[in-house]
Amino acid sequence: MVVSMTRKITSKGQTALPKGTRDKLGVHSGVRKAEPFDLAWHRALSPTLAEWDSTNDHENFDAL
Repeated sequence: MVVSMTRKITSKGQTALPKGTRDKLGVHSGVRKAEPFDLAWHRALSPTLAEWDSTNDHENFDAL
C-alpha cells in the first residue's frame, strides 16, 4: 500500500508525526530513532518491483 502525506519541517528541522504513525513505529515524545537506509540496494531493487504495481494488484492486496 502506498500512503502519501506531506509534513511541514520547522526552521529547527523538526516535524510532527501523526499519532497513528507514532503508534505503529513504537515511538513517543523524546524518543530518537533512526534506521539505516541503503540507497544502493534501493536503487537496484526499485526497478524490479514494477510488475507488482498494477491496478489489479492494488485492488487485491491493499486491504491486507
